[in-house]
Amino acid sequence: MFTTLKKTLSGLALAAVAALGTTAPAAAKTELTMYYPVAVGGPLTKVVDGMVADFEKANPDIDVNAIYAGNYNDARIKALAALNSGQPAQLSVMFSIDIYELIEQDAIVAFDDIVSSDADKAWLNTFYPTLMENGRTAGKTWGIPFQRSTIVMYYNKDAFRAAGLDPEKAPATWDELVSMGQKLTKADGSQWGVMIPSTGYPYWMFGALTMQNDQVLMNGAGDTTYFDAPATVGALQFWKDLGSKHKVMPEGTIEWGTLRKNFLEGKTAIMWHSTGNLTAVKKNATFDFGVAMLPASKRRGTPTGGGNFYIFKKTTPEERMAALKLIKFMTSPERAAQWSMATGYMGVSPAAYETAALKEYVKGFPYAAVARDQLQYATAELST
Repeated sequence: MFTTLKKTLSGLALAAVAALGTTAPAAAKTELTMYYPVAVGGPLTKVVDGMVADFEKANPDIDVNAIYAGNYNDARIKALAALNSGQPAQLSVMFSIDIYELIEQDAIVAFDDIVSSDADKAWLNTFYPTLMENGRTAGKTWGIPFQRSTIVMYYNKDAFRAAGLDPEKAPATWDELVSMGQKLTKADGSQWGVMIPSTGYPYWMFGALTMQNDQVLMNGAGDTTYFDAPATVGALQFWKDLGSKHKVMPEGTIEWGTLRKNFLEGKTAIMWHSTGNLTAVKKNATFDFGVAMLPASKRRGTPTGGGNFYIFKKTTPEERMAALKLIKFMTSPERAAQWSMATGYMGVSPAAYETAALKEYVKGFPYAAVARDQLQYATAELST
């Protein structure tokens, strides 16, 4: 009896030791690769890396490899090259205007085909409708706004004072842009009245000018353009006349990439540029500056701009859900507010501007709301 009991206890002890020495296999992590571009100044890669690190900390079952890919064109080329090489990324931030090309290449999946819960379906409608115009087509949502912008007018208040102009009154019309620009332009060429970039994304600036002349460049479906409309031609003529006729802007090429530097160095009193440059200008300007909506001809107007999140089609169900979770995190009101304050890009939803952080920031720095307020005059960026 005692021998049997001893054997039984020994067996139980060995089983217990074996059980203690056995660990359950770790849950498999979902790995995501994400390309993203940077088209403006400032340490945006550090901001993205920080947000991704916060996401991974909150979601230890998901690893994100966020890859800075260059400008918007570079990001599209690299993401599609990876897709065609058989090593695709799962998601990417790319131009909002890439939507039609990505759909034609059957490269992306509609968010409507991923979301299933009522909460997630409702989430698709939490963003500013104008920002969604470049993310929706044929009744489906293909892109979610992330680093989104409008063109705004930066101006040097000190230069305005020196020219005898009211530093709190930016030009509100094309006529005022010309008349104020003439007072701001110095005869020796050391300071121009205004600079509008003609490289990088010239069609974006052109879209603003045509809309101000009450003409859009394309229809809502992206299959008809209006390049030869009289108002389009008139807008192009005005852009040219700023240099050749009114002499308030240098003739020839004005570089997108160096315009912010020209503004900060006092080479132009006014520049038109992305709101994504706002925080960089705020941190680096050595003079008093202002930010205003773009001026009107027949009306105010600007196209929206910037990048959307897309999820690629060659993904597993697990990868799609992980990508969706990351996108929801990056565009949540709190993170959208963080992104806006760190960069100058807009908070992509009304809820972002209701966060305590962004409310306080806008209260102390009202220019942070100019691009958002300008959405009432905005339209989709040219995309065909």
